[in-house]
Amino acid sequence: MLTRYENEVMSAVYSLCDGTEGCLVSPIDILSVLPAKHKIDPDRLDDILNALKCDGYFDLIPSERRGEKMYVINLKESGFAYKRNAKQKQRDITYKIFLAFVGAFATFIFGLILKAIF
Repeated sequence: MLTRYENEVMSAVYSLCDGTEGCLVSPIDILSVLPAKHKIDPDRLDDILNALKCDGYFDLIPSERRGEKMYVINLKESGFAYKRNAKQKQRDITYKIFLAFVGAFATFIFGLILKAIF
Protein backbone atom coordinates (compact mmCIF):
# COMPACT_ATOMS: atom_id res chain seq x y z
CA MET A 1 0.00 0.00 0.00
CA LEU A 2 1.36 3.38 -0.99
CA THR A 3 1.74 6.33 1.33
CA ARG A 4 0.06 9.62 0.49
CA TYR A 5 3.24 11.09 -1.00
CA GLU A 6 4.04 7.94 -2.96
CA ASN A 7 0.49 7.92 -4.29
CA GLU A 8 0.75 11.55 -5.42
CA VAL A 9 4.15 11.01 -7.06
CA MET A 10 2.94 7.84 -8.81
CA SER A 11 -0.11 9.71 -10.08
CA ALA A 12 2.15 12.49 -11.40
CA VAL A 13 4.47 9.99 -13.11
CA TYR A 14 1.50 8.18 -14.64
CA SER A 15 0.06 11.42 -16.00
CA LEU A 16 3.44 12.53 -17.35
CA CYS A 17 3.90 9.21 -19.17
CA ASP A 18 0.46 9.86 -20.70
CA GLY A 19 -0.39 6.24 -21.41
CA THR A 20 2.91 5.45 -23.10
CA GLU A 21 5.39 2.86 -21.98
CA GLY A 22 7.96 5.37 -20.75
CA CYS A 23 8.96 8.98 -20.55
CA LEU A 24 11.87 11.32 -19.91
CA VAL A 25 11.09 13.79 -17.13
CA SER A 26 12.94 16.14 -14.84
CA PRO A 27 12.31 16.50 -11.10
CA ILE A 28 10.89 19.96 -11.83
CA ASP A 29 8.29 18.43 -14.17
CA ILE A 30 7.20 15.96 -11.50
CA LEU A 31 7.11 18.60 -8.77
CA SER A 32 5.06 20.94 -10.98
CA VAL A 33 2.33 18.29 -11.40
CA LEU A 34 2.09 17.55 -7.67
CA PRO A 35 -0.55 19.35 -5.57
CA ALA A 36 0.67 22.63 -4.09
CA LYS A 37 -0.53 21.78 -0.59
CA HIS A 38 2.12 19.09 -0.13
CA LYS A 39 5.60 20.45 -0.65
CA ILE A 40 8.13 17.77 -1.56
CA ASP A 41 11.78 18.71 -1.90
CA PRO A 42 13.92 17.12 -4.66
CA ASP A 43 15.84 14.92 -2.20
CA ARG A 44 12.63 13.46 -0.84
CA LEU A 45 11.41 13.02 -4.41
CA ASP A 46 14.45 10.84 -5.14
CA ASP A 47 13.64 8.66 -2.13
CA ILE A 48 9.99 8.32 -3.16
CA LEU A 49 10.90 7.47 -6.76
CA ASN A 50 13.37 4.84 -5.59
CA ALA A 51 10.73 3.36 -3.26
CA LEU A 52 8.27 3.15 -6.16
CA LYS A 53 10.98 1.55 -8.28
CA CYS A 54 11.59 -1.05 -5.56
CA ASP A 55 7.84 -1.72 -5.35
CA GLY A 56 7.87 -2.61 -9.06
CA TYR A 57 5.86 0.25 -10.53
CA PHE A 58 8.51 1.36 -13.00
CA ASP A 59 12.16 1.19 -13.99
CA LEU A 60 14.05 4.34 -13.09
CA ILE A 61 17.27 5.43 -14.75
CA PRO A 62 18.73 8.76 -13.54
CA SER A 63 20.61 10.71 -16.22
CA GLU A 64 21.66 14.23 -17.09
CA ARG A 65 20.78 16.42 -20.05
CA ARG A 66 22.65 19.70 -20.43
CA GLY A 67 23.58 19.62 -16.76
CA GLU A 68 19.99 19.11 -15.62
CA LYS A 69 19.02 15.95 -13.75
CA MET A 70 16.55 13.82 -15.68
CA TYR A 71 14.80 10.52 -15.11
CA VAL A 72 14.10 7.88 -17.72
CA ILE A 73 10.97 6.10 -16.50
CA ASN A 74 9.64 2.90 -18.06
CA LEU A 75 6.33 1.73 -16.59
CA LYS A 76 5.96 -1.91 -15.59
CA GLU A 77 2.72 -3.87 -15.26
CA SER A 78 2.00 -2.41 -11.82
CA GLY A 79 2.58 1.07 -13.20
CA PHE A 80 0.15 0.55 -16.06
CA ALA A 81 -2.46 -0.83 -13.66
CA TYR A 82 -2.06 2.06 -11.19
CA LYS A 83 -5.19 4.00 -12.23
CA ARG A 84 -7.29 0.84 -12.38
CA ASN A 85 -6.14 -0.13 -8.88
CA ALA A 86 -6.91 3.37 -7.59
CA LYS A 87 -10.45 3.18 -8.99
CA GLN A 88 -10.93 -0.30 -7.52
CA LYS A 89 -9.73 0.93 -4.13
CA GLN A 90 -12.24 3.80 -4.27
CA ARG A 91 -15.04 1.36 -5.15
CA ASP A 92 -14.07 -0.88 -2.23
CA ILE A 93 -14.18 2.06 0.18
CA THR A 94 -17.57 3.15 -1.15
CA TYR A 95 -18.90 -0.41 -0.81
CA LYS A 96 -17.68 -0.67 2.79
CA ILE A 97 -19.33 2.64 3.69
CA PHE A 98 -22.57 1.46 2.06
CA LEU A 99 -22.45 -1.79 4.04
CA ALA A 100 -21.89 0.17 7.25
CA PHE A 101 -25.00 2.27 6.56
CA VAL A 102 -27.07 -0.81 5.73
CA GLY A 103 -25.87 -2.50 8.92
CA ALA A 104 -26.68 0.55 11.01
CA PHE A 105 -30.14 0.82 9.45
CA ALA A 106 -30.83 -2.90 9.99
CA THR A 107 -29.70 -2.62 13.62
CA PHE A 108 -31.97 0.38 14.13
CA ILE A 109 -34.98 -1.43 12.67
CA PHE A 110 -34.20 -4.59 14.66
CA GLY A 111 -33.99 -2.45 17.81
CA LEU A 112 -37.37 -0.89 17.09
CA ILE A 113 -38.92 -4.33 16.54
CA LEU A 114 -37.49 -5.63 19.83
CA LYS A 115 -38.65 -2.51 21.64
CA ALA A 116 -42.18 -2.98 20.26
CA ILE A 117 -42.26 -6.67 21.25
CA PHE A 118 -40.94 -6.19 24.78
